[in-house]
Amino acid sequence: MKIDNSLIRGNTRMLVLAIIESGSRYGYEIIRELEAKSYGTFVLKEGTIYPILHAMENEELIKSATYAMENKRIRRYYKITKKGRMYLYNKKKEWEEFSAKVNLIIGKTS
Repeated sequence: MKIDNSLIRGNTRMLVLAIIESGSRYGYEIIRELEAKSYGTFVLKEGTIYPILHAMENEELIKSATYAMENKRIRRYYKITKKGRMYLYNKKKEWEEFSAKVNLIIGKTS
């Protein structure tokens, strides 16, 4: 089933932070992991992910470090900050409350 893009758009920051919470990732790696963990439901383009990453870095939810790879390519890795962990915690709690109430209204339990 295709998910409405507005639902994804409103929760992209939480999803990205959840991916990098377990360790540093570079942009394309985040895209691939989101797609894999969602069984193809969350498919972001590079033109979508990088503005989100830059905005979150400006807000100090994440920080980045640049590394030169063996093939001489430069790769920027993103890591969650303490502020980002708190943001993610609050967003997860918000999501739990929201989804529980939606489930009550539509008659779904568990």
